[in-house]
Amino acid sequence: MMIQAIAIDDEVPALKVLESFCARVDFIHLQQTFNQPDKALKYLSKSPVDLLFLDINMPSMTGIDLYRSIGQKAMVIFTTAHSEYAVEGFNLNALDYLLKPFTFERFLQAVEKAKLFQPPPTPLIFRIDYGLVKVNPSDILFIEGLDDYLKIHLLQQSPLVVRMTMKGILEKLPASAFVRVHRSFIVPLAHIEQVRNKIILIAGNEIPVGSSYEAGFFSQFKL
Repeated sequence: MMIQAIAIDDEVPALKVLESFCARVDFIHLQQTFNQPDKALKYLSKSPVDLLFLDINMPSMTGIDLYRSIGQKAMVIFTTAHSEYAVEGFNLNALDYLLKPFTFERFLQAVEKAKLFQPPPTPLIFRIDYGLVKVNPSDILFIEGLDDYLKIHLLQQSPLVVRMTMKGILEKLPASAFVRVHRSFIVPLAHIEQVRNKIILIAGNEIPVGSSYEAGFFSQFKL
């Protein structure tokens, strides 16, 4: 699964470095960057992520205080120019601690730890034709709502039709990996190939972005 991440640092040049490094790693999707911690907290309250790149020494709120305030639900890699914060960072079970300025090789070493620590997604179990079918979330291309049923389009497999609501399946899916883009469609961020004129392309399928879901989708997805 693609690791969904955000970066928080009061220094914009530091965020640009993280953007550049994340773009060179095929298993990290950097959703957003923030130079104001309060805006990052507001984003996290609505859009859970797997990993935080978090500066410790920020004027309005320390990275350590910010991480404590979100209940440590995400993995964290602390970044700072001050080595004296390292011990406190590791006491919070941080994956790693990057001392600025850091090289891409050192960055890669840190994110490889996130790849190892990321728990595999829990398979979904559906009842179909008096039997049970197990589906891995990473195999889902997109989900289509059909009245009281859902059509689950799968990677290299025939679609499944299950009796379930869009709300019901969203509660079962990894929140950081899937997003509802239309009243009739849910998509995984990892399988999006292109977005053009409010149309999402996934494996040759065109999926519309509904006007009421547009802001939420584009806050989570960046090409």
